[in-house]
Amino acid sequence: MSEAERILEEYRKRRERAGGDNYAYTNPGNLFLRQGQERALLWALHEANVVPLGDRSILDVGFGEGRWSELLIELGADAEQMAGIELDEARAAVARHRLPWCDLRTGDASSLPWPDESFDIVTQATVFTSILDDRMRRQVAAEMTRVLRPGGVLLWYDFAFNNPRNRAVSGISAQTLRSLFSGARIKTRKVTLAPPLARRLASRVWHLAGLLEGIRVLNTHLVAVIRPRKRF
Repeated sequence: MSEAERILEEYRKRRERAGGDNYAYTNPGNLFLRQGQERALLWALHEANVVPLGDRSILDVGFGEGRWSELLIELGADAEQMAGIELDEARAAVARHRLPWCDLRTGDASSLPWPDESFDIVTQATVFTSILDDRMRRQVAAEMTRVLRPGGVLLWYDFAFNNPRNRAVSGISAQTLRSLFSGARIKTRKVTLAPPLARRLASRVWHLAGLLEGIRVLNTHLVAVIRPRKRF
């Protein structure tokens, strides 16, 4: 089984295990996590100095059901200037229904179907931690860099730590991130209160969840602004 096939099989298992409203924002914990992602992305956009997004072309790698792309549009991106690639056709179909104006394609991110220097911004959210094969990780990182225009920026959001209850994902530390994008200028920020804790607290003591997230000690994700080294 190839790495791409293994990932697809894991997605299938997740769908079987998950309930229909597992990630619904009517759950206070899910809403808290969503708002934390919004704050993290907004920090990255300002840190990258790309606000307002206006007519910047954006590629969302591993767009899933379109939630991250949707968030970018809410923050000012032009849907007609947005593109994305997703390995799982079932999730891609949901995203296409949600975001009909975006150029959303199904395929393997280790071989992107766009020419060199096509995008001003390339993003990924919780994609790399689902890739356990180091070679594929490096191929995807190289492809993200290839399609980025000179002066463009990569925006990253992903787990920084392993989940002992889920061996199908592997956290990516700041050190590993730097090895994936060797020579790039990278600024990171530790964000997102550990999701199991956030879901428990937000439904009972919302302000306590916010306080703990602000302290960052129990945060489990990294948001990063990545500027690859100049290509000649």
